[in-house]
Amino acid sequence: MGIIKFFDKLEDKIRHKLSRYAVVYALIVGFAVVLFWDGVERFVGGFDFFTPEISIIISVVILLLTGTMVSFFIGNETIISGLKTERRIDQKTETDIRAEEEKINHLHRVIEEIRQDVAEIKKKLLQ
Repeated sequence: MGIIKFFDKLEDKIRHKLSRYAVVYALIVGFAVVLFWDGVERFVGGFDFFTPEISIIISVVILLLTGTMVSFFIGNETIISGLKTERRIDQKTETDIRAEEEKINHLHRVIEEIRQDVAEIKKKLLQ
């Protein structure tokens, strides 16, 4: 379990640092994705029954059954921002993101106040 925690924290640090350099981040991730799918293609290519048609059918069925078809090809953020008629995250300015962060922080404070109120009410009811 310790090794998983280590890599989780390492991933968080790397992601945080790379997020400041969007183009470099995109190039690194793009390169890794291409390498990954090249490996998958070479692996699957070793099996004669994986024709292009069979590959498409199997992949679509798996993606649909796991609920990832739409989110993978379109992305949850794109769908949500489209429904809310908001700009995509990559189109937002630093000011937009800071304003959004402040709203979230405000909501956290309100939730904490509600928790405290509920705790006081429970305390009074138990007396």
